[in-house]
Amino acid sequence: MQAAVTVTPAQIPELLLGLATVRPVFLWGAPGIGKSSLVRRFADSLGLECVSLLGTQLAPEDLIGVPQIRDGRSVFCPPEAIARDEPYCLFLDELNAASPDVQKAFYSLILDRRIGAYELPAGSIVIGAGNRATDNALARPIASALVNRLTHVHLQASAADWLVWAGEHGIHPWVTDYLTDRPDHLWSAPPKTEEPFSTPRSWHMLSDALHSFGPGIDENTLKVVVHGTLTPAHAVSFCGYAKIVRHTFGIEAILKGDASWPSRLEDRDLLYYLAEAFRGRLVKELPRQKEHVSPSLRQTVYRSKSLLVQLAEISVEVAQTVIADDADGQPVLPSWFLVEAARDMPRLVEARR
Repeated sequence: MQAAVTVTPAQIPELLLGLATVRPVFLWGAPGIGKSSLVRRFADSLGLECVSLLGTQLAPEDLIGVPQIRDGRSVFCPPEAIARDEPYCLFLDELNAASPDVQKAFYSLILDRRIGAYELPAGSIVIGAGNRATDNALARPIASALVNRLTHVHLQASAADWLVWAGEHGIHPWVTDYLTDRPDHLWSAPPKTEEPFSTPRSWHMLSDALHSFGPGIDENTLKVVVHGTLTPAHAVSFCGYAKIVRHTFGIEAILKGDASWPSRLEDRDLLYYLAEAFRGRLVKELPRQKEHVSPSLRQTVYRSKSLLVQLAEISVEVAQTVIADDADGQPVLPSWFLVEAARDMPRLVEARR
């Protein structure tokens, strides 16, 4: 299912309060962005126990129950997990990954709030969640009859929301500081190949590992952990950031002339990170129009072009990332700066093409 409108995690509680208390809701979103934890926190806020059923681990009889003979008649007894006396939150996780027969078994539970003779207690809520087929995750098409029984909400990752949550839950400072500088690295689209990719969940995993190993974690172990949890490009950048934290060697020192670009081959991950930080600084400080460049800023422009030349002498490939277009092929840096870069560094701009 495609998202026409998306919401951030911070919007979910109020949205669910108005929707889930009157109708069943289905929460769509990519793997690892916090759908399950959001539902559990929402249930807690209402004082309801959250009972999770995992669609991939259910058979139809797990919902319908097994028959018993009472007074010469067969009666289906719903499972204890569902048949409760007090209101609760029924969370149908990975609902769209369930088999068609299991999805059918949910029909009456979702719309009519009953299974056989059992009816959910008044005040109970029903929320489903699942990944999208475009996320390369296990997902099956949902029949129109089930689609029409749910209100559909599409969740997107938000670095601002996650960083607020991270500050309240002891996430490792390397992770929070890094994502404060690179919020675009919080989430990346699931790859088509079998490799780690960055999500709020994987950053949480990395935080747990960093806490576990402590400040004495050696560089090789750090690389194993980081590359085992994050998108490869993000992992290289984070390792470079970790070197900066450990050796107090950052972009500020380079911009001021107190330090130079690292040139050792073993510091290439650090060089990539510094180049990304340099690019971010240029995007932030350079105006879109050249006539808006003040005399004081002109000194920054001269210094930036000089640093770009120095960076290209170490690695044209790394320097090219500073002036590269975005994912849609649109220039990120102002066109006037790119023109000046082309004049001063034709070899670098040719590589960009």
